Amino acid sequence: MVSGIVNMHLEDGVAVIEIDNPPVNALAQPLRAALQAAVVSADQDPSIRAIVLIGAGRNFVAGAEISELENPPLEPVLADLLGRIERCSKPVIAAIGGFALGGGLELALACHLRVATLDAQLGLPEIKLGLMPGAGGTQRLPRLIGSEAALTLMLSGEPIAAAAAAESGLVDRVVPAEALREAALQAAREMASSGTPIRRLCDAPPPAPATAPFLEQQRKRAEKLSRGLVSPARMLESVAAASTLSFGDGLALSRRLFEECRVSDSSRALRHLFFAERAAGRIDASARQIGRVAVIGAGTMGTGIAISLADAGIRTDVIDPDAASLARGRERFVAHYAAQTKRGRCTEEAAAERIARTVFEQDIAAAAPADLAIEAVFENLAVKKQVFADLDRLMAPHALLASNTSYLDIDRIAAATGRPGSVLGLHFFSPANVMKLVEVVRGRDTQADALATGAALARRLRKMPVIVGNATGFVGNRMLQAYGRESQLLLLEGATPGQVDAALESWGMAMGPCSVFDLAGLDVGYRARRERTDLPSDPRYFRVADLLVEAGRLGRKSGAGHYLYPDGSTRHDDPQVQQIIEAAARELGIPRRQITDAEIVERCIFALIFEGQALVASGVAASAADIDVVWINGYGFPRYRGGPMFHAGLLGPAAVQSTLDRLARDHGAAFWTPFNQQ
Repeated sequence: MVSGIVNMHLEDGVAVIEIDNPPVNALAQPLRAALQAAVVSADQDPSIRAIVLIGAGRNFVAGAEISELENPPLEPVLADLLGRIERCSKPVIAAIGGFALGGGLELALACHLRVATLDAQLGLPEIKLGLMPGAGGTQRLPRLIGSEAALTLMLSGEPIAAAAAAESGLVDRVVPAEALREAALQAAREMASSGTPIRRLCDAPPPAPATAPFLEQQRKRAEKLSRGLVSPARMLESVAAASTLSFGDGLALSRRLFEECRVSDSSRALRHLFFAERAAGRIDASARQIGRVAVIGAGTMGTGIAISLADAGIRTDVIDPDAASLARGRERFVAHYAAQTKRGRCTEEAAAERIARTVFEQDIAAAAPADLAIEAVFENLAVKKQVFADLDRLMAPHALLASNTSYLDIDRIAAATGRPGSVLGLHFFSPANVMKLVEVVRGRDTQADALATGAALARRLRKMPVIVGNATGFVGNRMLQAYGRESQLLLLEGATPGQVDAALESWGMAMGPCSVFDLAGLDVGYRARRERTDLPSDPRYFRVADLLVEAGRLGRKSGAGHYLYPDGSTRHDDPQVQQIIEAAARELGIPRRQITDAEIVERCIFALIFEGQALVASGVAASAADIDVVWINGYGFPRYRGGPMFHAGLLGPAAVQSTLDRLARDHGAAFWTPFNQQ
């Protein structure tokens, strides 16, 4: 029996059903239908004594077909298919190689015995999409390994190795990868010949319930790690039901709870990001080969980029003409690997290799052999243009030149070279070796293969590339200006830094705007605003931040910004800041009033939405989804809300426009001109 995605053939009375739905054997509807037909056929054939389910390629089954979750399930639904497999009159053995995740592990649980390879990984990662196992996993797994072990696996979302799975009882036998097929066949023959009753988990006795202390610990952990999701509570309820309800009733409950998760805004948001992040940075062009990179500038950003390159195994030259800056950069670089080694995140051998392939040099001529140069000097257009002119003269014609600028015009930088088609932006976020986002900036003349190379390099560094257009601040920082603008205006109008940050952090932001600016350094924005000629003439614009800088309060690095930082990291409210804000409000004639948390959230989040609409309309952002990827991965926007544009979509176009109209009416059209009137 051959269907293309499910192939069945006989081996000495055993039906071997091979699942072949590359790349990961996802349980899409055509596969479910074909698998059900094969299982029914094998079960009804009197010449067949046992059944082996095995995956073609490297995996057993690595989960469901995520795209199907946007609509009601198609027949046969997975739970019904698994029930039919479990009810087979002949032994069914799961031969697990590679990944058995989500629906794939639920499939294995419906089988009567599980054989896995030494390198197999088994898990239930549904929580990462705001879901829960919905095809019987919450009922079968507790009956097999116990309620607490089952909940631990489900709530973490992380896979476990075959050895740990065998120790818990999840896997019956572990064998070398090359022996999987024969071991599964042998197990099938033994079960068929033994006459031992088939062990079906649906018939197993209910598990003991999880203890109250364990449940409380898991609830607290879920509140911290899975904030905003409805699925953890429903997992707890479903697993608890395995101890009190019949299997059938527990299964019905779990399917209902799964459906509640599926239609929740938080799961829809996470599924949106799943596809948006997979699509980000993709471009129809071939990437150039990058074997060696030069990083110009040994400051914090340049050093962070060098660490990322070293971790990816790329030969790197870090160049800075200032000997003291170069020495500090190398010291930071070496200290990073010393710390990684001490924490067990890197072996001494690996650290030594990364340090050895990263050379710190003063002469920019050292960039000549590189395939790519990444400029990471401070934000000054004249300085950057000189660096690019020097690189253009020194480097081979095939080499790419990239700027890490966060605001400046890529086209003006490219004009300093004779190769504008090979100039692009690679805007890393600080700290560059930690933050995932890289904005790959397309200049007017940037060639497609240059963009593809930038995106491919970011993925090689295990980062998230998003291709954006050339506009001041690109996507992320242009939106940050609007977000920060509203937070600063709210300070003048009556809010405190602590209230602004607390309101937005309670809403889900990883860090409030005042804390963000303090962390980045208030002087960075101060200098950038003085380089620009296109900023609003409104005297309120970032007035508080400017006054703080002029008072010597630069943020965490100086021990004071919007807050005091007596230990360098923990923020404390400072009455002096309130005096500065109130004096500025008096000077500008701004009456102060009570500001609600709801107003803070609305104005700051709608500033993002408003600016995002304009970026999509102008083509600076290729899509609303790209904006969401930028703000999720670069600015701490809560994943469970899907990004500012997804959040706007949940609100609906009419509600968004009505709010923008009201904000323009109440706070002035200069910043809130309705989008459809621009």
